[in-house]
Amino acid sequence: MAIILNIETATKNCSVSLAKDGIILAIKELNNGNYSHAEVLHPFIKDILQEANILKSKIDAIAVSKGPGSYTGLRIGVSAAKGLCFALNKPLISIDTLTSLSHAIFVEEGNIVPMLDARRMEVYTAVFNKNHQKIKTTTAQIIDKNSFSEYLEKNKVYFLGDGAQKCKEIITHKNAVFIDDKFPSSKEMAKLSFEKYKKNDIEDVAYFEPFYLKDFIVIPEKKKKPTF
Repeated sequence: MAIILNIETATKNCSVSLAKDGIILAIKELNNGNYSHAEVLHPFIKDILQEANILKSKIDAIAVSKGPGSYTGLRIGVSAAKGLCFALNKPLISIDTLTSLSHAIFVEEGNIVPMLDARRMEVYTAVFNKNHQKIKTTTAQIIDKNSFSEYLEKNKVYFLGDGAQKCKEIITHKNAVFIDDKFPSSKEMAKLSFEKYKKNDIEDVAYFEPFYLKDFIVIPEKKKKPTF
């Protein structure tokens, strides 16, 4: 038996769940269009522990969405997960954000393409088959009308995630299917983290870092011209 706390903060959806052997005991999420993770993450953790009537000490592992995604969101989630691991002396499990998102839908045929919004027409994405196995590695990709054509010519391709919304008018192939209102969630993390726990597939808490995919770039503020 394993009780695992799952933390998802890679996008604007702040999501926390508590699961026993991959089955959700309690979950709390907020996706209000803002990055409010710093304010709500720890209260959410406290709330679901109270709802499930489980003490922190009874948790067997902490799982965190490792990215790609928002630099700030990932930092907040990973920092919280690491802090709990150190305080409770529990193992850390990392879950690939796009893999988790791909499990938000089930299809009988074709491919699944989760997309996370990057900047302008760029997305973080990967390609999965109908069994949620990754068949194209994670990349930061600029979308144009020919994107994913090698998959679209053969079968249905299901696009989901906040990055998919801005691609609807560009990817117009008849086999393109866009799924609305799907975000990375700790709900999908539950079974994935339990499978990793059973294999003892854990991270080194001291050295683990999120998978940013791209370097964080700080855009300097424009200097104001002096007025005389």
